[in-house]
Amino acid sequence: MANLAEEIQNEFDRALKARANGNEGQARVCARRAAGIAIREYLVRGGIRPPSRSAHDLLNLIKEQAALPPDLKLVADHLTLRVTEEFKLPIEADLVAESKLLCDWLSKN
Repeated sequence: MANLAEEIQNEFDRALKARANGNEGQARVCARRAAGIAIREYLVRGGIRPPSRSAHDLLNLIKEQAALPPDLKLVADHLTLRVTEEFKLPIEADLVAESKLLCDWLSKN
């Protein structure tokens, strides 16, 4: 399991580096990938074979899970939002911080 935690941390490290370089789009991609890794691991621990390798698909799946608290369903929703034509999110949100909250919850449940 430490390997998965390392993979997740590597994605967050990449996200922060991308953000520091002014590339918020890449930071969002890394935040989504980290969430996807955590979701796959959560599903496997629950005896569920992940139906997809796509972080986007897994985020949509996890939104339907009854066990997921409402605030984290909102986080999963934010992580699947489409950007505007200017490549901006249609809401004010720090997807890296939100993804960390989701990953932490998934690792503990």
